Amino acid sequence: MERVTIDDIALSLAHAAELPLKWIGQEEILQQLLAAWMVIDDRDIPFNPRIIGKPGVGKTTLAYAAAKKLGREVYLFQATMDTRPEDLIVTPVVGPDNRIQYAASSLVTAMLRGGVLILDEGNRMSEKAWASLAPLLDDRRYVESIITGLTIRAHRDFRIVVTMNEDSSTFEIPEYIHSRLQPQIYIDFPEADEELLILRENLPFADDAILAYVVNFLQRAHAADELYSVRDGINIARYALKMIKATGGDRAELLPLAVMRILGDEALHYLK
Repeated sequence: MERVTIDDIALSLAHAAELPLKWIGQEEILQQLLAAWMVIDDRDIPFNPRIIGKPGVGKTTLAYAAAKKLGREVYLFQATMDTRPEDLIVTPVVGPDNRIQYAASSLVTAMLRGGVLILDEGNRMSEKAWASLAPLLDDRRYVESIITGLTIRAHRDFRIVVTMNEDSSTFEIPEYIHSRLQPQIYIDFPEADEELLILRENLPFADDAILAYVVNFLQRAHAADELYSVRDGINIARYALKMIKATGGDRAELLPLAVMRILGDEALHYLK
């Protein structure tokens, strides 16, 4: 069998997309993540933090903002129930000349280039997939590719963060992985003033009355522990603005209609 080297592995080009959202408010949470990644001595290693919260609260946005604050390349790996160890590390593919080639995952690319890997929705992965990452998440900081027979060591600047949806684990994460994913950083829904700032950042062309209406709706839903997020609010406001522009209709009628079209009839309960 032909010996495979690191140079034979094609690095992934799967940079995380340039996310349009900025991290607004809750500055202390951003600082918590940056502190977890900090190295304060040559003998020190960074933490592997996990960000936990309900869908739509900004877990990925927070991770991306922290990585860009460090000036690092950002890579994204979307975990699923079907994620296999080889998907996380190196995958064999058939090249244009019908020869087997080897493609690094976005995780391995980030390891080799000293980038940041966002492992999104890690709660969806099986124990077998997690087991392949165990040596990366402690002071060994490497992964082993069974397919190529290589041990791949992480660049000193490599950082990883795992996002997890609160109370929605598909698999039980093994205890030896729990102890490696520290610290735990929790994100809750933003306060009204922060939510308004987020909406303004994403919809600078919307008038204040529409944004205030959406924030009021979201805050009522949050108080009832409903899972509607600021992402839903952005979609409601955007759709309402489009309908107002297209039909010339009354916003008092079109805003509730936008809420219903985006979230369903049950969401109308949280309107004034």
